[in-house]
Formats: sequence, C-alpha cells, structure tokens
Amino acid sequence: MALWGNNDAVGSNGTVTLDYSTGVVTGSGTTFGQVGAAKTGDVIKFGIKGTAASAVYFGDAVIVAIAGTQSLTIGSTAGLSGAAIAATTFQVSESPIFATLDAHYSQRKEGSEFVYGVAGAGVTASQNTSHQLTHAGWVGVTTYNDSDGNLRVKSEVLVAMSGITTGNTPTFPPASEV
Repeated sequence: MALWGNNDAVGSNGTVTLDYSTGVVTGSGTTFGQVGAAKTGDVIKFGIKGTAASAVYFGDAVIVAIAGTQSLTIGSTAGLSGAAIAATTFQVSESPIFATLDAHYSQRKEGSEFVYGVAGAGVTASQNTSHQLTHAGWVGVTTYNDSDGNLRVKSEVLVAMSGITTGNTPTFPPASEV
C-alpha cells in the first residue's frame, strides 16, 4: 500500500453512519470497494465542509477493510471529533496517510487544517491569492486569525508530485471559505 495516491476525490456518493465502538462505517447509496471507488488505504473525510449548507466536518480516518459496497472499517477514530456521525456526507481521498494520522491535520483546532491534492493548474491559479502555493502535490492548508483578528493562511507542501487528479474546483477553498 502506498503512502499516498494521486486522487483527492475518489468518491462521495451517498451518506455514511459510523459506529465508534467498532469502527464500522455503514453506507447508504455508496459503492465502496468497486473499481474507481473507496479502497483499503484511502482516507475517508466525514462531513466535508461546503458540500451542503448544514454540513459539519467531523474529521478524517484511514480505511483498513472493506466488507462490501455499503460497509467498511476504519483503523482509528482518533482523528474524529467524537460527535455522532449519522447519515452524513463524506469524501474518499488518496491523500497522504501520515497527514491523517498527524493531529495537526486530522482535528479541528483554532482555524482550520485540511490537506488538498493540488494539480499544476491549481498552483498557477493560487499565485495571486492568499494561498500562494509553490508546488503541485499534497498541500496542507491552515487558516487562523492572528492576534489582531486578521485571517491568515499557511500552506505547506507535504508531498511534492505531479499528476494529481482533483475532483473539486477549485482544488483548495478560498481563504474566506475555510
């Protein structure tokens, strides 16, 4: 299993419910395990911000087993908020597993920390924005308010690579939306 892949949006059809005690995720309308869908080693992001007006981000987890098109198991709930996850939106990504296991990116703190797959065009598009990305690949984007209340954006390349396939446009959110 690779430490990272090149697709930041493998799948997000349907909704999921998590049993925290067993780590079992039950899907409704999902296609886990099918070609082009979630597979072992991918990262599942629960309640992606921006997918619906009422969406809540619960955190990320690594998929360790897939039992069928509507059932999978995650390795740990440490990167999740602890709030009940029932019939919520999700997204599956091939983002770097080490970023999911790093509490800096897997838990909400002051501001927001997310990992995005950024294609070369996304780097070019970011040059006149607050993101100012320097390289394509897997990028950690952190937003926070400084001591004067100004919104700040920090981006760092976690894995520099070409060939990233993004499923979102833009590949990272404007600073005002994180």
